[in-house]
Amino acid sequence: MSSAIIGLFALTIVLEVTGQLCFKIGLERRPEPSSPAGFGQFWQRIFSSSWLWGGIAAYSLEIGLWLAVLAHAPLSLVFPLASLSYCGVLLASRIVLKEVVSPRRWAGAALITLGVATISVGTQF
Repeated sequence: MSSAIIGLFALTIVLEVTGQLCFKIGLERRPEPSSPAGFGQFWQRIFSSSWLWGGIAAYSLEIGLWLAVLAHAPLSLVFPLASLSYCGVLLASRIVLKEVVSPRRWAGAALITLGVATISVGTQF
């Protein structure tokens, strides 16, 4: 893989994390439906959230970049590497959302990272 493809791949990870953060922030700020009759209004407010639209935009851009990556790199390599987005979401949840992350979750992220390193070591890029 060329450095341009590696850069595009890294950007897909960043966009995945960004999209998840936008969705979470947008849904935390959503209005609660006051009654079953207010359910339509609830969804109207959801779809008028700029955070949710930001998440949709991040995912849309990510799809285009992911297709470019797949055109130039083996799926058996890049799909497992995409699991790094789980680690990115964990880290971003802690930093941006101030969520409490247990040692067990950090250990899981370390195992994912170790797995990614195992897959990529010795691979011809």
